[in-house]
Amino acid sequence: MIGMMKMRKMVKMLTVLLLTLLTSGMLPPSAADANEVVRIGIIQVVEHPAFDASREGFIAALRNAGIPAEFDYQNAQGDIPTLSTIAQRFVSNNVDLVLAVGTSSVQAIAAETYSIPIVGTSITSYVRAGVAESNEAPGFNVTGAANLNPIEAQIKMILEFMPDIQTLGMAFSSSEANSVYQVYVARGVAESLGLTVIESTVTSTIEVQQNAVSLAGRVDAIWIPTDNTHANAMPVVGQVSIDTGVPVFAAEDSMTMGGAVASLGIDYFELGYQSGGMAIQILRGEGEPATMPIQFPQRFTYVVNGFMADALGMYVPEQYREFIQYP
Repeated sequence: MIGMMKMRKMVKMLTVLLLTLLTSGMLPPSAADANEVVRIGIIQVVEHPAFDASREGFIAALRNAGIPAEFDYQNAQGDIPTLSTIAQRFVSNNVDLVLAVGTSSVQAIAAETYSIPIVGTSITSYVRAGVAESNEAPGFNVTGAANLNPIEAQIKMILEFMPDIQTLGMAFSSSEANSVYQVYVARGVAESLGLTVIESTVTSTIEVQQNAVSLAGRVDAIWIPTDNTHANAMPVVGQVSIDTGVPVFAAEDSMTMGGAVASLGIDYFELGYQSGGMAIQILRGEGEPATMPIQFPQRFTYVVNGFMADALGMYVPEQYREFIQYP
């Protein structure tokens, strides 16, 4: 990550020079300025309801704004090396802009180009991912909308469901930077509320079941951040929860409907729409990634999985009953 940041600083002056030439009229106008069709590459690490909703929100924003665009959507199906291949394809095709869905996706495309504008979505921390210097001034060719959840409110929600809880487990993938960061924040919140935290990590979906069983035997409840590895195995997590009687709470609604009790999460379509608005500014020449601050979610939603609550015999507090849904 340090090497990437140093290399990016080396090309920063060249990027500024190119932007100066653009604004001075010495280079041709962008495709959007010329009312031509712009080519947008979409790189996504895996199929997932949250990621899919973000992508759809992004596309809707551009279409609603009347941007004439062709979208080249490529999904790595969870294979990290494939992300690099996709990124190289977009660079070879010299697309006008790239939408990166997920942390691994933005890291892959940022490693391949310092000139093509990149807008991210569903990324927890651009700075920790090594693709931005700060949220206020990214500094390079990457900006976008972050999916940092309201973690403190999520932990407090668990306490409302389980007032007597003493030990909270946190299950996540150690290889996902966004998950590691969320757990770092959540641990501080939980401990400040008097809870004992036990962390347990996995590196692949095949480890999820055994890890969940082991963790359930040591805690009163389990919290899972927005984690791709667990998102792909939530039915397994849900069955472990039913078998052990230990409730699971998630940070995202589709994960909750897959096997957790409740969540307070992001409206991912709206998050993608935010990213789309940023892309529109870039395509119209009204902004550049280096100076466009990272944006954060504006809307959060509660979801309660009625099936899981019933299966565990859990009492749903009055204030959450309107949010009950059944898979």
